[in-house]
Formats: sequence, C-alpha cells, structure tokens
Amino acid sequence: MSKPSPNGAAAEDQTGRFVVQPNGRVRPLSPHLQVWRFHLTMLGSILNRGAAVAMSVGILFVVAWLGALAFGPEAHEAFASVMGSPFGLLIWFGLTLAGAYHLTAGVRHLIWDAGAGLSPKAATTLTAVSLIAAAVIAVGFFAALFAAGKVTL
Repeated sequence: MSKPSPNGAAAEDQTGRFVVQPNGRVRPLSPHLQVWRFHLTMLGSILNRGAAVAMSVGILFVVAWLGALAFGPEAHEAFASVMGSPFGLLIWFGLTLAGAYHLTAGVRHLIWDAGAGLSPKAATTLTAVSLIAAAVIAVGFFAALFAAGKVTL
C-alpha cells in the first residue's frame, strides 16, 4: 500500500484505489469487482442479499393469501387456483429456496462470527455447503409436499 504524501495524496499511487477524504485523510476505496477476483464467497454474499429481497417481495404473496382468506371461500379458491398453477408453484419454490438459503447463510455467518472457518479455503467450503444445503432443503420440502398429496401439478 502506498504511503500518503504530505499534501494528502497517495504517493506513487497510479491505480486510483485511494481517495482523499474531506478531513484530509487518505483512505483506500472500497473493494469492488475491478479490484477483486470473483470467488464463491462473493456469490454467497450476493445471493444472501438477493434472498432477503426475494423474501421481502414474497411477503406480499403471503399477505395476499391472508387477504383471500379474509374475503371468503370464493376469494381463497381463486387465489389458490392461481398460486397452485405451475407458475404459482414456481414462485413458492423460489421463495422456499430463498428462505432456505437465507437460513443456511445465516448459520454460515454464525460460524464465522464464532471465529471459525475464516481461512479462504474454509470460507469457500462453508459457502458451497450453504448453497447445496439450501437446494436440498427446498427440493426436499417440495418433494415431501408432492409425496403427501398436498401439492399437485
């Protein structure tokens, strides 16, 4: 890392990776895709945020379901027919997958918060395990629903 020069600019820095703050301190810019090589833990972080957004949008479907229940059997039947269609089941599966991944990524973060699994190899392994476990949970949940006859195509 370059040392700051007395005038507040990064000495010998030609990469543009430093910025002079209003208080005169020289700080590195936040890492981004132009600086860092893409790796699995980056994907895990991006997917975790995406899962949170998907679940935030998905709550609208749950509220619509509760509204349909409140408006009576006809409204509930109409909602169930739309959300029980193949497209509706795809939405529910996506929300299940988002919830499962958010759960497994949360467990991964708890492990990291405990100070374990922080080496690059261990972090990559934990990320891969969280991705695979989320898929297994979501597929297993829907397989159980189909096997019990609660969901049909």
